[in-house]
Amino acid sequence: MHALLRRACFALVWMAAASAIAQGSIIFNTRWGAVDAPVIYLGDNSLADDRFLAQLYAGPPAGGLQPVGVPHPFRSDEGRGYVAGETVEVPGITPGSRAQVKMVAWSRLIGDSYEEAWARAGGAGTGESSIIILQLGGGVVPPAPLLGLKGFFIQVVPEPSPLALMMAGWVALYRVPLGRRSAGVSGGRLGHFVGPRRSVY
Repeated sequence: MHALLRRACFALVWMAAASAIAQGSIIFNTRWGAVDAPVIYLGDNSLADDRFLAQLYAGPPAGGLQPVGVPHPFRSDEGRGYVAGETVEVPGITPGSRAQVKMVAWSRLIGDSYEEAWARAGGAGTGESSIIILQLGGGVVPPAPLLGLKGFFIQVVPEPSPLALMMAGWVALYRVPLGRRSAGVSGGRLGHFVGPRRSVY
C-alpha cells in the first residue's frame, strides 16, 4: 500500500515538473476535427495555395501577440485553403494556461514575413483571423487544436506600377554586357561605312 502511494506521489510530482518545464503548445492545422477555417484570396476568389504563407501569433490573454513557430505554405493539393503545419510552442505560457491566438497570411511575392509584407504593401496581399482564446496543451497534454478559428480573406496583391516596371526593365538592360546588347549589328561591331566611289577619267 505504501509503495503504491509513493509511486502515485512520484507520478504526480513528475507530471507537475514536466508541465512546469514545458511550453504551451498548439497544433497548427486549420482543418482538423472540429476545426474548419478556409482562407480565400480575393484577387481571383480562389482558395489560398502555396503562393501564400501563414503563421500563428499568440500571447497571454492580457498581453500582446507575437509570432510563434515558423511560416507555413498553404496546401496546393485538394486541401487548398488550409494549412497542415506542425505543433507550435508558445514561449512563456505553460501547458493548461490560456492564451490568445490569431492566424495571419500573406503573399510570398511581397515578403518572407507578415511584418515585411505589411510594411511593403500597407496591408494589401495580407489577411488575418479574429483572435480566439485557447487553453494550451503541452507536456503530458496533447497540443490544443485551433477551436473557434474562422476562415478569412487575403486582400488583393498590388500590381507593380508602370514606373517600377520601367525601372526593372532598365536594370535588366544594363545587366547585359554591351557586346551582347549590340549583337546583331555586324556581329557586335558597328559596320564600316564606305562612301560611293568616284570614277577617275
